[in-house]
Amino acid sequence: MTRLNLILVIAIIFSALFLVHSHYEARRAFMALEAAAKEATRLELEHERLQVERRSQASPLRIEQIAKQQLQMRLVTPGITQYVKQPSDLQNPAEVKP
Repeated sequence: MTRLNLILVIAIIFSALFLVHSHYEARRAFMALEAAAKEATRLELEHERLQVERRSQASPLRIEQIAKQQLQMRLVTPGITQYVKQPSDLQNPAEVKP
């Protein structure tokens, strides 16, 4: 009888240790899940912020200002337009067969 009691006590101790270990692992997994959810929220907010920044950087007004200030570009007017002819346009019209 004492042998059976000893085996049962050992079994109870092992099951208690397994229960404590499983609770510890579950708690650790839950903390990792919470950390991942917090990181996902932070990344979503940063993504939204970057989208807003990209839209503001690509606004036509800003692009026009940069083109004028940094690149010294001007608006196109017929007075400053230069037309370039291709080499095929430079041939003698008599040589071109209609």
